[in-house]
Amino acid sequence: MTTSKHLYPFGIIGNCSFMSYIDNSANVVWQCWPHFDSSFIFGSLVDTNKGGNFSITPTEEFTSKQQYQENTNVLETIFESNSGTFKVIDFAPRFENYERVHKPIALYRKVEIISGSPRIKIVCRPVGKYGEVQAECHEGSNSLNYSGLKEKVRLTTNASLTKIMNEQDFVLTEDTYLVLTWGQPLEAPLKRTFEDFLVRTKEYWRGWVRRTSIPSIYQDEVIRSALLLKLHQFEDTGAIIASGTTSLPEYPGTERNWDYRYCWIRDSYFTLTALIRLGHFQEAEKYANWIQNIVEDENCTFQPVYKIDGSADLTEKTLPLSGHQGNKPVRIGNGAYTQKQYDVFGQMILALEPLYTDSRVRKAGARPKIELIHHIIDQIDGVFDKPDSGIWEYRGKFQRHACSYLFHWAGALAAKKIAHQYNDKSLEEKAAKLSQRAAHEIEKCFDHEIGAYGMSQENKNLNASEFLLITMKYLRNPERGKNHLEALEKELKAAGDLIFRYREHDDFGETHATFLICSFWYAEALADLGQVEKSKEVFESLLSKSNHVGIYSEDICPEDFSQWGNIAQTYSHVGLIITAFKLDRKIDLPSFML
Repeated sequence: MTTSKHLYPFGIIGNCSFMSYIDNSANVVWQCWPHFDSSFIFGSLVDTNKGGNFSITPTEEFTSKQQYQENTNVLETIFESNSGTFKVIDFAPRFENYERVHKPIALYRKVEIISGSPRIKIVCRPVGKYGEVQAECHEGSNSLNYSGLKEKVRLTTNASLTKIMNEQDFVLTEDTYLVLTWGQPLEAPLKRTFEDFLVRTKEYWRGWVRRTSIPSIYQDEVIRSALLLKLHQFEDTGAIIASGTTSLPEYPGTERNWDYRYCWIRDSYFTLTALIRLGHFQEAEKYANWIQNIVEDENCTFQPVYKIDGSADLTEKTLPLSGHQGNKPVRIGNGAYTQKQYDVFGQMILALEPLYTDSRVRKAGARPKIELIHHIIDQIDGVFDKPDSGIWEYRGKFQRHACSYLFHWAGALAAKKIAHQYNDKSLEEKAAKLSQRAAHEIEKCFDHEIGAYGMSQENKNLNASEFLLITMKYLRNPERGKNHLEALEKELKAAGDLIFRYREHDDFGETHATFLICSFWYAEALADLGQVEKSKEVFESLLSKSNHVGIYSEDICPEDFSQWGNIAQTYSHVGLIITAFKLDRKIDLPSFML
C-alpha cells in the first residue's frame, strides 16, 4: 500500500497521429514517435534515468497549475515564482488544410511571459529504442538537430541554442517558441507559423466540439472525455487504441503491468458507441474500414487485439527499464493477442451496424458490403459451442462465458436489423436463430440459489461484466434485473461506489484495484432499473476520481482512491459519456416510464 494518494499529474495532447503526456512541471513524461505504438522518444514515466527529457521549468521554487484551453486539446501550464510568472502552451497541430487534415509529427511549445523576469531552464534529451539509444545533439543555425534515432529530430527555436545544449538556465526576456519535429523539419517562419497553427488548431477542436451532441447535464465532463477519446483514434488506419501508455501498474507491486497501445475489438466497440452517441460518425466509418481490412485478409486470425496498422503479431517482451515508481516489468506487445475471446465477433457487428442502418451515414461507399456481416455471423456460428478466455482475459482458463454469449446475442440482433434493412432473408434467418441459441446459453449461467447470472456455465462466481446483461437490454424483467444487480452489488462493491471486476483469484493472485468502467456500468445499470437518484449519486462520486484536468485512469484503489493502470483509459471515458447520456434521458421522465 502506498503512503500517499497517487494521481497522474499530467495532461495529454495529440492530433490523431501521436500523443504527448505533459506533467505539471511542463516535462514531456511520455511521447511515442512517430506513432502510438512506436518506441518512446520521451519516457520518464517508466524510467526516470533512461527515459529522456523535454522540460521547461523555473530554476527557483515555484507553484504551477495546469488546464486545457476551453473545448480544445491545447494544454497550458502556468508557473509562479518570486522572479516572475509565465505559462507553457503545448499542442500538436491539427486543422483542415487544402481539403485534408494537417497533423504533422510535431510538438509545438510556447513559453509566454506573464509578468516579471522569470529564470528558466530548457532541457531536451530525446531517446530511441525504449531508452537504449541517446540521440546526439548537433547545433544548426536556428535549431538543434538530433541524430541516432530512426528519423532526424529537430528542435527549431528562438531560444539560445547554447543554453539548451548545455542545459543552462537563463532569464526569460521574450516569448520563446520551440517546435520539435520528426523527419520533416519546420521550414517556415517560426513565430508566425506557430501562432497561425495554434489559432487553427484551437478552431479545429472548438469546431469539432460544436458538432458534438451532448447531454443537458455534465456537459464539461462529457466534452473533455469526447476530446480525449478522439485523440485515441489513429486516423491513418482508423484503429482506436485502449490507452496511450504501457506498463503503468494496475496496483503497485502486483506485476499487472500491460501494454495498452493497441486496438482491442471490445474497447473499440464501446468507444465507437460513445462517439456515435456524440454524433461523430466519421470515426466509425474509418474504424469500419480498419475492420474490413482485417476481416477480408486471407490470413485473418480473428484475435481480440491488433496493432494499429492491423497486423496480428503482438509478441510480448520485457524491457530493461525500472518501471513507473519502480514497478516492473515494463512490457511492450501484449500476449492477449493469442487468446480466444469470441465476444469480439458480436462487437465487430455492433460497431459496424450504424453504418448500415443509420440514415445519417447511409450513403454510397460509406459502408462495407453486407457480405462482411455474413462472414462475421458465420464466424459466430463456427465458435458457438467453444469455451473461451472471456472478457477479462483469463490466461489459460477456458469457459462458456455469459458475456461472450451476450455479445453473440447482441451481435446477432444487430445483424438481423441490418438484414431487414437490406431485405437479406438469408442473413435475417441465420441471425434470428443465433440470437435465440445465444439467449438459451446465457440462461445456463443463471444461479437459481442467489438469483443472479454467474460468469460462465462452469463457474457461477459473479463478475462485473454481468452488469451488461442489464445495460444491453438482455434482462428486461424488472424483478430479475433488480435481484441480479443486488447480488453483483453485494459481491463486487467497494468503498466510494467502486466496483471490482471480480473477487476470485486469477493467475496473478488477489485483485486489489477496482476497474473504473465497471463502476460506470453499475451506475448505468441503476439508471436502467429506474433507480435514478442512486445512479446519479454513484455517477457523481465517480466524477471525483479524475486527475486535475479531468483525465481518468483504468484502475482506482478503493482504499485511498489513487489512480492506477494505464491512462487515459478510453473505457473509463466511454463509461462516463454513456452514463451521462442515460441519466440525461432518465432524470426528467415520469416514474412510470423509467
